[in-house]
Amino acid sequence: MQYDPIKRSLGTVFNKTPFLRKLFYNLLDLLLLRAWHVHHHLNPVIQKANAENKSLNILDAGSGFGQYSYWMSSELKNCNILGVDVKEEQIADCNNFFKSIGRENVAFSVEDLTIFRKENKYDLIVCVDVMEHVLEDVKVFENYAASLKPGGMLIISTPSDQGGSDVHADGETSFIEEHVRDGYNINDIKEKLFRSGFSKVEPHYTYGTFGSISWRLSMKYPILMLGFTKLFFIVLPFYYLIIYPICFILNFFDLHATPVKGTGLLVKAYR
Repeated sequence: MQYDPIKRSLGTVFNKTPFLRKLFYNLLDLLLLRAWHVHHHLNPVIQKANAENKSLNILDAGSGFGQYSYWMSSELKNCNILGVDVKEEQIADCNNFFKSIGRENVAFSVEDLTIFRKENKYDLIVCVDVMEHVLEDVKVFENYAASLKPGGMLIISTPSDQGGSDVHADGETSFIEEHVRDGYNINDIKEKLFRSGFSKVEPHYTYGTFGSISWRLSMKYPILMLGFTKLFFIVLPFYYLIIYPICFILNFFDLHATPVKGTGLLVKAYR
């Protein structure tokens, strides 16, 4: 199914006021297991930068709604963040929101990641649920490597080939139609990153047994119901009141597990 129309509907609801936008970000942080994993791996970077009073230049590559830019700019004492995306409407919404709350150190720009490159510019690049949408992935990885300062870190969250995009057998199609690949093989993405100029790559699986169940309950089934009828928006809060405590426990166990396979990948790569 197509995910973008549902995201646009959500954006229309939560863009009405800055309060609703902040509430939306907080809900995404609570619901999305990938956000739990990304935050978990970024926390040491943030704590070190704050302790050293260091300012970080950050690229939010494929910034979407801007929730990761919001979280990082809230957690870091000093940072400059550029969020880039190909969707003009989302970029405009993000610029308007961050301007309205006075976050002058965060800006957004319409950019194509296969072209965008800023030599030795960034300490950190965050790329969440983006690479499964990009056909020319090696070109993007090369741009990331060139744009990082020596020692800089790239963090990627993306589906794996172990059931990512809810594809579990040959002949099945991705749950999200906008995906150009169902998921990465862990060795394949590692090899591509090394070939693109990274000196150290640390991939591991996410969304193991616990996380896969949580994803179905918290994301897949609600998205399917919203795709069937927008009237489910009315029922959604009551659904999550019942389901979320279960998903919270499942997310906690997935975060602290070390699965030998999973439907997601969390990759840290260093220039």
